[in-house]
Amino acid sequence: MGDASNPDNFIAELDVMQIMSMIPHRHPFLLIDKIREIVPAERAIGIKNVSINEHFFDGHFPGNPIMPGVLIIEAMAQTAGVTVLTAQSESDVQRMVYFMTVESARFRKPVVPGDVLELHVEKIRSRSNVWKFKGRAMVGDVLKAEAVFSAMVT
Repeated sequence: MGDASNPDNFIAELDVMQIMSMIPHRHPFLLIDKIREIVPAERAIGIKNVSINEHFFDGHFPGNPIMPGVLIIEAMAQTAGVTVLTAQSESDVQRMVYFMTVESARFRKPVVPGDVLELHVEKIRSRSNVWKFKGRAMVGDVLKAEAVFSAMVT
């Protein structure tokens, strides 16, 4: 995906159709709307536009809608999955990324309807088919959640 004029293989943006060509998640469980920037196999910033129409707001919580923390972590993991799969060769299109661990998860402030959630993920390390990432969920300059997590590529 990169060339000599782009030594870091930086990609400016991926839209939702490109994301869906890489990961199997679909509505209502596709939790990223686009990738704002990505360096394959290294780091990315995913975007989730949080809408009052999200299915989970029906029960979490009526009258005080808050995005569930586990879904924020899942959105980070989906962003990391795209980061890994973007670096794979065309012959590896059918590869899957599976969650293995979540460590150091911290939820700082609620994510609510109307927020534009930025999912910053950065590779800590990779060994063989196991990848470890650090993720931060931001709204503007405000840290909403953070976690360290790992996944396996099969």
